[in-house]
Amino acid sequence: MFEIIIIIFTVLYVIESFIIMTGYIKKFSKINEENLPAATVIVAARNEEDNILECMESLDALIYPSGKLEIIIVNDHSDDRTGEIIDEFIRGKEEFKSMIPEKQIGQVKGKANAIANAVEIATGDIILTTDADCTVSPTWAKTIASYYEDDVAFVGGYTTQSGDTIFEGMQAADFVFLLGAAAGSVNLKFPLSCIGNNMSYRKSAYEEVGGYAGIDFSVTEDFSLLRAIKNLKKYKILYPLDKDALVTSKPCPDFKSIYWQKKRWGVGGKESEPFGFLVMGTAFLTHLSILLSPFFFSLTALYFVLFKIFVDYFFIYPLFKSLDLKLKVKNFIAFELYFIIYSLVLPFVIVKSNVKWKGREY
Repeated sequence: MFEIIIIIFTVLYVIESFIIMTGYIKKFSKINEENLPAATVIVAARNEEDNILECMESLDALIYPSGKLEIIIVNDHSDDRTGEIIDEFIRGKEEFKSMIPEKQIGQVKGKANAIANAVEIATGDIILTTDADCTVSPTWAKTIASYYEDDVAFVGGYTTQSGDTIFEGMQAADFVFLLGAAAGSVNLKFPLSCIGNNMSYRKSAYEEVGGYAGIDFSVTEDFSLLRAIKNLKKYKILYPLDKDALVTSKPCPDFKSIYWQKKRWGVGGKESEPFGFLVMGTAFLTHLSILLSPFFFSLTALYFVLFKIFVDYFFIYPLFKSLDLKLKVKNFIAFELYFIIYSLVLPFVIVKSNVKWKGREY
């Protein structure tokens, strides 16, 4: 009986994986560089004195047509040296602006309010966002913007994690794996998620949904905005697999930080469409079967466990290769163990929806 159960769950998991792969490998047309729209990059920074300088240095190296790019750094009421570092770095740099979000926009809270304040003064037709603990490639902005044909309102991008340890490599694999699932689902028109440290949207579409003030507050404000734009049913939403649009984020330093990160994502994921719950439920039941398999040992069960691991590798390896990243076997193995654990724990963790994020609790 157990063999039948693990076969059913594994087969369903594999089918879902292959369906999502057909989405993330999709290719999209681009506009010429001379037709790139005016763009605004927004970074909301709260108590990021250890990260913000490296982030701004990478933004300062962006390649974009002259006069068409502005960069707004939002000091979200930091109580460390973040503000001083911002002011010192942007002095004399015409493309950069800084601001403190003094205006309360609707019922919007935290980072979403900081970004909403910046969008109000943004002059770009396209808004790109990343985080203060991230660095972007020089081609990031122009690559993302190149996908904005007239009927496109949202373009997402991939993020990886920096670092050389197994702990850091495990997180990098997790990021790329999850973003592959996000990209595949978005390109197949049933979005599961997106990530705010590498996303963009047309300002007019943002205003059309009422901005962050016009949608219900969420601890994953990026995904809420994506769904609101999708619900307009008049624009394309794209998630291209493009190494020139890659962002690199710093990994969580410890498991406590990972706990709150996963909990925030999980709480936000409760807003998913039915397909999202199907994917999450299948992952939970498949990994539960794997965890129980030693107690019902059989060669058939073992074969299907190994097959599931092979499918995960087959899913993630093309992503790493396309993004010009290296997937180390030891990091993949660590990710598989990590994936099993958090897939089983997360549903219980998100029962209580309190989230701690950037020194605030929601």
